[in-house]
Amino acid sequence: MKLHELKPAEGSRFSRKRVGRGYGSGLGKTSGRGQKGQKARSGGNVRPGFEGGQLPLLQTLPKRGFKNPTRKVYSIVNLDKLNRFENGTEITPELLLETRVVRKLNDGIKILGTGKLETKLTVKAQKFSASAKEAIEAAGGNVEVI
Repeated sequence: MKLHELKPAEGSRFSRKRVGRGYGSGLGKTSGRGQKGQKARSGGNVRPGFEGGQLPLLQTLPKRGFKNPTRKVYSIVNLDKLNRFENGTEITPELLLETRVVRKLNDGIKILGTGKLETKLTVKAQKFSASAKEAIEAAGGNVEVI
């Protein structure tokens, strides 16, 4: 096969519609727009969701809930994920991001108490659950809220 022999896959290319080129083409006179009306006019069509003046479906359905603009989203780290670090390591959000324990920092890190911690660590994070705090201190480590 050579470059000049390459052809697009069958059916992947379409020739454009040439409208208004005489009635023999099948798209002459009204150019496939039918007779009169809003859709036959230049620039004429209805916006998405418009139902001809009838109250649109989206307006008939009730609104629910709200988006809290001050909501904080924390990246969650469980205790068992911290076992990969050596004794005496100081764990910061930046270190967790660097070692790919978390993919994104969001508004900070929250340490949760799932799993068992076997290493003595100093953990710095924005939030801790009560069980995580207990477990870290029980393993001989320190907890620091940033």
